[in-house]
Amino acid sequence: MEDETGIIDVVAAAVRKARKGLGLSQEDLALEAGVDRTYVSQVERGTRNCTIVIVARLARALKTSPDQLLVPQRKGRSSF
Repeated sequence: MEDETGIIDVVAAAVRKARKGLGLSQEDLALEAGVDRTYVSQVERGTRNCTIVIVARLARALKTSPDQLLVPQRKGRSSF
């Protein structure tokens, strides 16, 4: 089982990859999710441990489901 830092890194990578895949800026994502741009930056850098409510908001804004932001990304294949 992954430690807490591991899952934070998984969410960080998934959010960043999904956002870039949609061509959104951090500010665009923040506006859609109803959070501050600096919050999105902290999530993507893995310095913010966000709540499940925020994961759900980010997922909705990224046109995915919350569980997809919790799945480690495979190298070489994109799931977004």
